[in-house]
Amino acid sequence: MVTAYLSLGSNQGDRIGYIQQAASLLKATDGINIVTTSSFYETEPWGMDSDNLFVNAVMQINTTLNPEDLLTAIEFIEKTLGRVEKTKESNYLDRCIDIDIIFYENLIINTPKLEIPHPRFHERAFMIVPMLEIAQDFVHPIFNKSVLKIYDELENPEMVCLYGTRL
Repeated sequence: MVTAYLSLGSNQGDRIGYIQQAASLLKATDGINIVTTSSFYETEPWGMDSDNLFVNAVMQINTTLNPEDLLTAIEFIEKTLGRVEKTKESNYLDRCIDIDIIFYENLIINTPKLEIPHPRFHERAFMIVPMLEIAQDFVHPIFNKSVLKIYDELENPEMVCLYGTRL
């Protein structure tokens, strides 16, 4: 088993409900064991023009799935919950659920289908703040900095507010 961190977010409909459903489906997936989750955070949309605030959380999992199979499982869960395209003409779209692999152990992958660590983790307070709650000492394998240090160096973070209870 290896440790991975996932980001879950939603800015349409029952935002918390979608994240809870995604967590339930992840938990029911063979080869995935949820270790811990962050609280929910309400966040401004990042990199997109939308009036819909997101609810975000980060989850630590142990998994026997390789990174590609984990991505396939995530994409299946997103589609099951009604997720359609992520972008249109290079612009991010509102979404009922978005699940991203942030880290997979200390692995570095850069293929057309999969980038680990998440290529924009260090720019996104909506990923960093929940990660601080569950793994502030995790060291980014490319930058060789802890999550806490990355947060301290974050320029112009978007609004991230504690929203409620844990998953």
